[in-house]
Amino acid sequence: MSDKRNYGQFCGLAAALDIIGERWTLLIVRELIIAPARFHEIQSHLPGIGPNLLTDRLKALSARGILDAEPVPGDARGKRYRLTPVGEQLREPLLHFSRWGMRFLTDEDARSGMTSSAWGFFALQAMIQGRPVPDVRESYEFRIDDDVFHITVTDGKAVAHRGAADDPAIVVRTSAETFVRIGAQLISPFDAVVTGSLSLDGDPAAVLRCTQLMGLSAQPARDATGVS
Repeated sequence: MSDKRNYGQFCGLAAALDIIGERWTLLIVRELIIAPARFHEIQSHLPGIGPNLLTDRLKALSARGILDAEPVPGDARGKRYRLTPVGEQLREPLLHFSRWGMRFLTDEDARSGMTSSAWGFFALQAMIQGRPVPDVRESYEFRIDDDVFHITVTDGKAVAHRGAADDPAIVVRTSAETFVRIGAQLISPFDAVVTGSLSLDGDPAAVLRCTQLMGLSAQPARDATGVS
């Protein structure tokens, strides 16, 4: 890796960008923050990246100790990539970065860009990070297209999990596109319910607590130019 371009600066930010600043690299990390994944699973969520470039990026991240490969049970030649503890340290800043970037999403992005329910799970984690947590013990379940995940709230902490919740206080059903539109404040949860693109079942008080936790209550939809 000695021939790799770098910024040539004695600075922590420059050093970080030397490693993760290449095109596609942080999106690869996003996929592994969501869940460990095989090569073809990562590639399927990164339309436009060629297999050779993905191979190069995975090798570079592995060489820096950001990810490693583990065997796949039942597949002697299979490999599943996962973040190392060093790679996991990128979770919090990338969730902040994702929430910051939502304000720049537009209706045109929604019409022309790819999305997925797995990215909805990533967006959910970004939306609840650092928010005030209600003083209750309950869970909120989200059924986004064919994916299911939930938030548990207990002991002043809110944690997102894959899979269904046990006895959820509310159940949200919608598409990945609508879910990200709501997170980006291109549409309000109320408008999504009125138009039939989102359904909510459960305790109305829990709905209010959930929307507050996600930073959505009292948040008007912004216009398509990205201005709140």
